[in-house]
Amino acid sequence: MVRSAVRSGLVGAGSPVTGFIDVDGILESVRDLTAAFDGVPVLHTFAVKAAALVPVLRLLADAGLGCEVASPGEYAQALAAGVPPERIVYDSPAKTRAELATALTAGAAVNADNLDELERIDALLPAAPPAVGLRINPQVGSGAIAAMSTAGRASKFGVPLREQRERIIAACLARPALTRLHVHVGSQGCPLELMADGVAAVYELAERINAAAGYQQITGVDIGGGLPVNFTGDEVTPTYADYARLLRRRVPGLFDGRYTLITEFGRSLLAKNGFVAALVEYTKQAGDRRIAITHAGAQVATRTVFMPQSWPLRLGAFTAAGDRKSGPALRQDVAGPCCFAGDMVALDHPLPELTAGDVVALYDTGAYYFSTPWSYNSLPRTAVYGFARRDGEVRFTTIRAQQSIAEIVAESGGAQADALLALCPVRQR
Repeated sequence: MVRSAVRSGLVGAGSPVTGFIDVDGILESVRDLTAAFDGVPVLHTFAVKAAALVPVLRLLADAGLGCEVASPGEYAQALAAGVPPERIVYDSPAKTRAELATALTAGAAVNADNLDELERIDALLPAAPPAVGLRINPQVGSGAIAAMSTAGRASKFGVPLREQRERIIAACLARPALTRLHVHVGSQGCPLELMADGVAAVYELAERINAAAGYQQITGVDIGGGLPVNFTGDEVTPTYADYARLLRRRVPGLFDGRYTLITEFGRSLLAKNGFVAALVEYTKQAGDRRIAITHAGAQVATRTVFMPQSWPLRLGAFTAAGDRKSGPALRQDVAGPCCFAGDMVALDHPLPELTAGDVVALYDTGAYYFSTPWSYNSLPRTAVYGFARRDGEVRFTTIRAQQSIAEIVAESGGAQADALLALCPVRQR
């Protein structure tokens, strides 16, 4: 695939770093997801933050998915992709009144993050209210990456179940329009068993609320997303089928047809269906270190650069023509273009010796890496292309054009260049 990208002129001197998304791979992942939860009422939504790119959202919507959004921008992107409001779930710990009013009026589902937010929703509910849920922190513990875990005792997300169980039940019973409970234990670094613990805790809460109400008030359980991704090899593990089997064993009542399930997977749908290709601009020897300076660094691989132990990436080495490099592995550093010493994609990494003009591929980067860039050094947002194999050849299509220098200047206030001078004292001549 790198060879096709190079020969198509999508990677090279004029485009030193580019993102690519595998269309067929995404559709296969969607098929795996839907098959895993077959036989029960379910709404699968895609976590927009994992790939906030309208053409990607449109592809997923065409495959039957809705969207989970966490900001006005993500909500607008979902609408632009043609996702109807009733297939959008609005999550965020800091929704404003304006955001809530927009979503509720349009008919999007809303998951309140806390009890105070429920009071705001009470005042904004339309006559025909959409689905309203409450996010629960089941407090089942954290995974291996604290920043990715959301079910610890003091998580910023949701209402803590162990400490406020009775308040939660009372708040739900007082609001017949509240028909969903939401849980999301975490993502990368969270084992399936921990995720299942959280779902089981919320299912038991739903059962208790329904028993107290005397009818099935809670009709939907949003189990969030968060399936971990294998970043060490090509194998997809764990799978959606693995997770669904575990949930069916741990929480069988969730699959008997009484509840609609809502999912919010993101990274696991796209990570292995994309890669970043970057040009090697220079190589150097510094002390005992061989260093390749590339155009992929913290601006596209932010998490990998700042948390390399938690977010390591597999790398591939290719020639300037896009052919896979051969030869003995040489341990070398792969650095990015950002102007700070820690901008390293990999340290002491074994690859065939890299030279100027070569191309480095960053694998498993279909989610987050090029759709949520960091604008350090005013580096442009990378171009992103979708690809598919058709009639024996690779075809590419533009998902997002590379940000231009003019757009960078405009975004940084170029049209207001004299704004601060107007606040200065009149100059003395």
